[in-house]
Amino acid sequence: MQGFAAGAMPFWKHPGCRRQLGQTMVEFAIVALVAVTLMFGVIQAALAIYAYNFVSYGARAGVRYAMVHGTQSGSAATNASVQTYVRGLAIALDTSSLTVATTWTPNEGPGSTINVKVTYSFASLLPLVWSSTLSMSSTAQGVVSN
Repeated sequence: MQGFAAGAMPFWKHPGCRRQLGQTMVEFAIVALVAVTLMFGVIQAALAIYAYNFVSYGARAGVRYAMVHGTQSGSAATNASVQTYVRGLAIALDTSSLTVATTWTPNEGPGSTINVKVTYSFASLLPLVWSSTLSMSSTAQGVVSN
């Protein structure tokens, strides 16, 4: 044999080596499982943060839309139009879990107060990592200007 001393065996042919290779595979499987679970947990947390960020942005955008679409604007905002506008902004979210509630005090005319409340139920993509749904909501308020 070239490269080995007389009577020496390559390490992979040594009788105790197979047991160590098996142990290495088991250790790798355990570490890989923990690493992949952690990675998917981080992805789920990032998606939840994105959803929370959109809920607050959607409420503010809905108020801005309703503020400039008062009764004197020519295209007055309604509950349905504000809801359609906010849902149209929801990219990568399940719009069936998104609710938009709009209230005007006292009416849709200039000087009235507009409140938009956006609520979203965040469900995990992988129930093993995160099994419950998170309810997120945000409210924004403004004054109708037009």
